[in-house]
Amino acid sequence: MLTLPPLSLYIHIPWCVRKCPYCDFNSHQSDTTLPERDYVQALAQDLLADAELAQGRKLTSIFFGGGTPSLFSAGAIGQILDHAERTLGFSDDIEITLEANPGTFEQDKFTGFRAAGVNRLSIGIQSFQDEQLQALGRIHDSHSALRAADTARRAGFDNLNLDLMHGLPGQSLSAAMDDLNTALSLEPEHLSWYQLTIEPNTVFYSQPPTLPIEDTLADIQDEGHARLEQAGFKRYEVSAYARGARAQHNLNYWQFGDYLGIGAGAHGKITQPNPGHVFRQWKTRQPEAYLSAQQGPGRYSNPFVAGREAIDPTALPLEFLLNTLRLNEGCAPELFPARTGLPSQALEPHWQGLVDKGLVHPRHLRIGTTELGMRFLNDVLGAYT
Repeated sequence: MLTLPPLSLYIHIPWCVRKCPYCDFNSHQSDTTLPERDYVQALAQDLLADAELAQGRKLTSIFFGGGTPSLFSAGAIGQILDHAERTLGFSDDIEITLEANPGTFEQDKFTGFRAAGVNRLSIGIQSFQDEQLQALGRIHDSHSALRAADTARRAGFDNLNLDLMHGLPGQSLSAAMDDLNTALSLEPEHLSWYQLTIEPNTVFYSQPPTLPIEDTLADIQDEGHARLEQAGFKRYEVSAYARGARAQHNLNYWQFGDYLGIGAGAHGKITQPNPGHVFRQWKTRQPEAYLSAQQGPGRYSNPFVAGREAIDPTALPLEFLLNTLRLNEGCAPELFPARTGLPSQALEPHWQGLVDKGLVHPRHLRIGTTELGMRFLNDVLGAYT
């Protein structure tokens, strides 16, 4: 029987100053004043309509993503958090993360975010080199990127993540290491260090830039990983490194936990032990349609829901592994039946075949990849497709 996992909340704020050419998220350039008050009201109604799905669970983490959530005022963020606490309740050690771009930093505003209850800040640096920032369509420069971390610290944030890309257009190994060394000099608690990928439905997909060759990308990955280890950062997920606090919200995703998603285009994944299934749902994608959804009944009990589907039990092993195998240590064997409702044997016969190839550990010890398996993770997952 399925058991209820921890519950997180994702809050999507879809507006940004300018759409980046590599971005495939549901983000929309704002040319007018943001409808902040109306959107906060819609989020409150959305969460209230989803509240029964929590099944009595308090929130263990909240993540404001976008778009650029830091475009909203501290007062608006505080109102959203107050409503979430009244509606569902917070665990004592709740982690509340807000994504921010250096081009939106103001000292008073970020002090207000901290006072409103945000206790973890994730800053989208991407690069410290002006030429690269321009190529990536970012609205900030290298000076703003450096100032952002100082502004966050002075605002009272002691749990700071920096987002940094590598494999950028024309980037050399030395340039990538310069970026990484600059990030380390700011002494963040957490680094999300990941390679630029070209996604469909982006400007870069239709007008692809010239990226480094495969050998250079491999050298950047190897040397960067060694540099992070030297600086005391441990990689616990494919692109996540921590010196202290790991990202609890993302860990819940990777451990196949549950999460509600509110806001335009937000997705959620919910476990129901009776009758025993896992389903996903997603909200109306376009901001204008999302704002107007509160006026009508819709197909579902929550008028903001655009679609909902149960995950077929035969697909659950792959769904589970797509998340948990991103973690370096994988997970304990008992997590699979607890989160899927399936017996451990449902992973066979593929798992033993992967053990024989040296790609994964015996499942009675740990559901996780070996070092070789992490390098060939797509091959591991391909056994279940």
